[in-house]
Amino acid sequence: MSRVRRLDHVAIAVRDTGTAIAELGERLGLQVAGSEERSDPPVRLTYLDAGNCFIQLVEPLDGSAEIAQWLAANGEGLHHVCFGVDSVLDAVAAIGGTGPPDALGSGRGRPSAFVPEPVCGARIECTEFSHHLDVEQTTGWLPGPGYSARSRATS
Repeated sequence: MSRVRRLDHVAIAVRDTGTAIAELGERLGLQVAGSEERSDPPVRLTYLDAGNCFIQLVEPLDGSAEIAQWLAANGEGLHHVCFGVDSVLDAVAAIGGTGPPDALGSGRGRPSAFVPEPVCGARIECTEFSHHLDVEQTTGWLPGPGYSARSRATS
């Protein structure tokens, strides 16, 4: 039985979302798929479409927020990896660590939680998997120059 259904997103902590979007857009050609502001914790979450998963930009909206403290200590960069799972709480418990998961949260309208202890030094988040949204509605790749529906059907 697999605990993980797919890679959902890779999160990058940033000081300024606009600057990060400009840099990632220019260097990687990624486009914004959506953005939301959360009050608990106070963050702006912006999702860049990377084809088969997202790059999530996490910007603190309050200087005392945990992510702001993390940025002060570590600088901008990789913050966590998030996997889509069938049951967030069951997956967090199965992945392990001591104690209960961090508080159940929500990103993109889905339940999510962090595994309490790092796995191989990486912070892991689990979010609810949706076959419709994560498989049927996901292209799995990004079109390049000269893309057309016809060229996709023959590739």
